[in-house]
Amino acid sequence: MTFAPASPPTLPALAARNARIAPFHVMELVKHADALERAGRSVIHLSIGEPDFTAPAPVLDALARAARAGDTGYTSALGIDALRRAIARWHGDEFGADVDPQRVLVTAGASGALLLACAALVHPGAAVLMTDPGYPCNRHFVAAFDGVPRALPVGPATRFQLDAATVRAHWADDVRGVLLASPSNPTGTSLPFDELARVVDAVRERGGFTIVDEIYLGLSYGARPRSALSLGADVVVVGSFSKFFHMTGWRLGWLVLPPAWVDAFEKLAQNLYICPSALAQRAALACFEPEAMAEYRARRDEFRARRDYIVPAVRELGFDVPVAPDGAFYVWLDASRFTDDSDRFAIELLEATGVALVPGKDFGAHDPQRWLRLSYATSMAQLHEAVQRLRGWLRPRG
Repeated sequence: MTFAPASPPTLPALAARNARIAPFHVMELVKHADALERAGRSVIHLSIGEPDFTAPAPVLDALARAARAGDTGYTSALGIDALRRAIARWHGDEFGADVDPQRVLVTAGASGALLLACAALVHPGAAVLMTDPGYPCNRHFVAAFDGVPRALPVGPATRFQLDAATVRAHWADDVRGVLLASPSNPTGTSLPFDELARVVDAVRERGGFTIVDEIYLGLSYGARPRSALSLGADVVVVGSFSKFFHMTGWRLGWLVLPPAWVDAFEKLAQNLYICPSALAQRAALACFEPEAMAEYRARRDEFRARRDYIVPAVRELGFDVPVAPDGAFYVWLDASRFTDDSDRFAIELLEATGVALVPGKDFGAHDPQRWLRLSYATSMAQLHEAVQRLRGWLRPRG
């Protein structure tokens, strides 16, 4: 007896929220760059927001010790107490913020922290104000919980950040809060602390929440940065071991919460992911040892040196950098002298020179075709080579 092959089953419709979450367009460019490398081309990656440094020796040694000791079981959903205390101390030592360790919740990466925050705070249909340009996943974290990400166009006048006047002008009955990032991705710019205080006050007056993504705060290159935690216990701050501590794939971050919210966030964490990685937590304790911290500070100095080289270099090439970055490892380039389509330009640039930059369309809808993001999370030698390649390709266009 023979059977005709069954026709593919008709699948039920996906949840409507999927349509509100856009793809990460840059990954197509990264795939293109990877294909060129497999074909033998030399590619300089100035596209990925990932430090080229990895965890220093004390952290790797702590990981190995924890693995050999079998410290691999579930921890509290809040994180291990020693790590919560270490994170609280670090906020005081580095940023002048007095933090009770009981307010610290260790999370499965900063993404896990933002997902918890949106799950706890964003009502269906409620709007959250954020910047355009901004990190695209922030919009999608809000949309994943049926909120409305309201990305507001910002520019050089406010360092590509939300200021209090903009928040007041766009607050409406459906707005629930604001999500800030300082320093920010993709611009590498920070919100001045006095203006941050005015934003927090404006939101507080309207009964909203303020979430501040500070994952790049340790990579600040001016005066000693101050944390939003100094502005009151009602501010929610997101931190991460990915950027300053160079542990991207370890997926470890944290939240600092108002005391009254800790139990609710713990309940969500218990149900959504049980706990952060036990091994990553044990290893992360070594981040705060003097040897590791000295290494991190030396690496921050190297990032600053790269910033100090690449910003004037790209300006000399003809790109406009309207606001010099003061943190993270990004430069937000205005490429309008060369193109009216930064997406096409980035592909042409990659194919002609092997230099990979990110077009602006991932980061917002406000005039994205004029912008490119450059990540200087690579060696100085690679940056010098990239500038040489760009100079040769751009000269006929200038």
